[in-house]
Amino acid sequence: MTREKILKIFKDTGVMLEGHFLLTSGRHSDRYMQCAKLFQNAQISGMFAKELADKFSGIDLVAGPAVGGIILAYEVSRQLAVPNIFAERENGEMTFRRGFRVPKGARVLVVEDVVTTGGSVKEVIALVNKSGAEAVGVGSIVDRSNGKVDFGVPFEAVLCMEVVSYTPEECPLCKSGVPAVKPGSRNI
Repeated sequence: MTREKILKIFKDTGVMLEGHFLLTSGRHSDRYMQCAKLFQNAQISGMFAKELADKFSGIDLVAGPAVGGIILAYEVSRQLAVPNIFAERENGEMTFRRGFRVPKGARVLVVEDVVTTGGSVKEVIALVNKSGAEAVGVGSIVDRSNGKVDFGVPFEAVLCMEVVSYTPEECPLCKSGVPAVKPGSRNI
């Protein structure tokens, strides 16, 4: 897909929001990528998952962090014809629950809908590696860092873009009195 087609789909589906947003990382931004909107339509989410899956090979398992990585892990694993699992927080710590196991020696692709700082993905990578498997790549629909996040493994995104974010202290929207909203899945 071309960048123009991706951005048109984002606009048509309401993925790209503008305003004053409190990100999961604790930073603030004037743009928010609500990729959950992509997953309302199986045909569209399938297109994005295929685009991502085509960037990887030799994968045994796909894993994603809850909540943003659950549907994407499923869709990418379907494209790659391999199993998928997800990690979720328990007592503030990322863990595999629900009987999910990562086979020793498995080559694991970690996926997330949107990467800003990569914190959740790094936690899943650590879980995978601790289990005796190997995280061999990271994939996301959107890389908000425009390639600046380093996971120590190949990182591919369907769309790379730099979306400026600020600490709360330096945020111009806070300084101008615009209230921030928290549209994501995790309370900070």
